[in-house]
Amino acid sequence: MTASTTSLTTPLQVPQAPPLRPARDSFWTRIAAELAEAIGSGVYPPGQRLPSEHALAEQFGVNRHTIRRSLASLCSQGLVRITQGSGTYVEDFAVDLVLGKRTRHQQGLAQAGLRGSLVVLQAQTTRATAALAKALQVPARSPLLALRVRGDAEGQPLHISERYFPLPRFENLAAVVRETGSITAGFTVHGVADYTRRESRITAELPSAEVAAQLRQPTSRPVLQVESLNVDLAGTPIEWARAWFAGDRVKLTIDHDEHA
Repeated sequence: MTASTTSLTTPLQVPQAPPLRPARDSFWTRIAAELAEAIGSGVYPPGQRLPSEHALAEQFGVNRHTIRRSLASLCSQGLVRITQGSGTYVEDFAVDLVLGKRTRHQQGLAQAGLRGSLVVLQAQTTRATAALAKALQVPARSPLLALRVRGDAEGQPLHISERYFPLPRFENLAAVVRETGSITAGFTVHGVADYTRRESRITAELPSAEVAAQLRQPTSRPVLQVESLNVDLAGTPIEWARAWFAGDRVKLTIDHDEHA
């Protein structure tokens, strides 16, 4: 009896993987990234309440559980704070600025790892009041350059200041500050290679409506007011200033080191 052989003509069936679909777990990371970008670009500034979970769920086309995971991620990154029963708010950052003999806006922020700039909001010539004349050691009603300046860090306003400089000594200072965003650069152009702070006076108060608007905060939130006097190395006053710092974004440290 001859054994018969059977050939296999049916191809081997290999199980096929199901079509790839976007993992739902990736939705919350994408949403968290988009919200973080919106916070970083100023769409949601510090202290602002984010839309509700329901509104965000509708905006991104997902359920509220996914939104909660996204918000929890932002919270763990320190970008937002979740207040039970109130909502989710963009976290306010606090910058530690040192007030010493050589206080410089951009340098102080650089030490904190932040980018800073000064923006000239207004420049005009005015006359020295009795108080300004005494502080700057000039005759009463002498001409002064008056600047209104906003100090920013990473695009967020930290302080609004009014600054006064004797004329004609600093007649081109406004143009230099507008171009460079630096008071120090303005002094350098006018022959002041170095200068120091003679005094700083700090008080807490509620801001005016104008100051609050420029700091992007409510009038009910206190600010730190700092009045200061800078002098050149010969001891001659070159600048008197009054600044209002956003109290929840700035910590002021007084440095008593003579070599600061």
